[in-house]
Amino acid sequence: MNKSDQNAPTAQPENHEQQRALLGDLYRQMLLIRRVEEASAKAYAQGKIGGFLHLGIGQESVCVGAIAAARKTDYVVGTYREHGHYIAKGGSPKEVLAELYGKATGSSGGLGGSMHLFSQKNRFLGGYGIVGGHVPLAAGVAFASKYRDEDDVTLCFFGDGSVPQGALHEGLSLAGLWKLPIVFICENNQYSMGTPLYRTLAVEDVTERASGYALARDRFKGEDVLRVRERVGVAIERARKERQPTLIEVITYRFRGHSMSDPATYRTKEEVEEWKLRDPVPLARQRLLAEFAMPEDQLVSLEAAVKAEVQEAVRFAESSPPAEQESVWKHVYADPALDPRST
Repeated sequence: MNKSDQNAPTAQPENHEQQRALLGDLYRQMLLIRRVEEASAKAYAQGKIGGFLHLGIGQESVCVGAIAAARKTDYVVGTYREHGHYIAKGGSPKEVLAELYGKATGSSGGLGGSMHLFSQKNRFLGGYGIVGGHVPLAAGVAFASKYRDEDDVTLCFFGDGSVPQGALHEGLSLAGLWKLPIVFICENNQYSMGTPLYRTLAVEDVTERASGYALARDRFKGEDVLRVRERVGVAIERARKERQPTLIEVITYRFRGHSMSDPATYRTKEEVEEWKLRDPVPLARQRLLAEFAMPEDQLVSLEAAVKAEVQEAVRFAESSPPAEQESVWKHVYADPALDPRST
């Protein structure tokens, strides 16, 4: 346990029944995301999905736990590995899979694909393909909340590969300087594409950078979804009440390659198997059985419902109409007909 682990504040725990209900819901979300990712991988292998596809299998506890600590009115900005974040923020598997299939019913009308999911109604503001480039944008969202005197908080997720990028440091600097209501969450999955952490960061503890920008900091392992919710929840309340931004590093792991085109031969089988012992999805299931005495048949019923939901989402995506070619310019240029100055 590192220093920031030991000194991290903790939120008030719920009672046993509330904890069981909460963990049951978080397990359902993680399992739903896992099954959507697996369905996406299968469709990609069948040639039904084109372009890039970055899966977050193994990292589900980070987005689910963090977003569970936020309000519905809070904002989320993510990277290109954002399918789970989109679902955790209220999006549906149908919208995700339809977008991956390039269908008009997708979250971005089939025009964005895997890296550009978006939902204005859920305040999920992307999905960005430029490594680290979204961090200043998230700082801008938080600035807008402060400027309008609103108490919304922005959660900005990024990978360890973003840490050396200049744009990230610009975003951190402005957040600390202007006391923005934002929580920066590094999902440290140990690899920047195929490059291990020790070859990309001279100082591997990402949160060491917080003091240079007057940010609070926290660092912990992410396999326990309840721990993620609790620790991120403290940072969210700090941002909301004190306008104090926080830099959080969550230690996690992705079980697949960087993208579907990456065979991940740079990792040993033993390494992957060791990390699978910390897989957050089965760990949550085991805890529900052992610690919270949830009946096995209740879990089996939940899992069957998740399977059916994903199967229906696949059918929806496959049967939906494709994005229309003429819509490709719809969100690129302003429509003069909608400009009040043109009348």
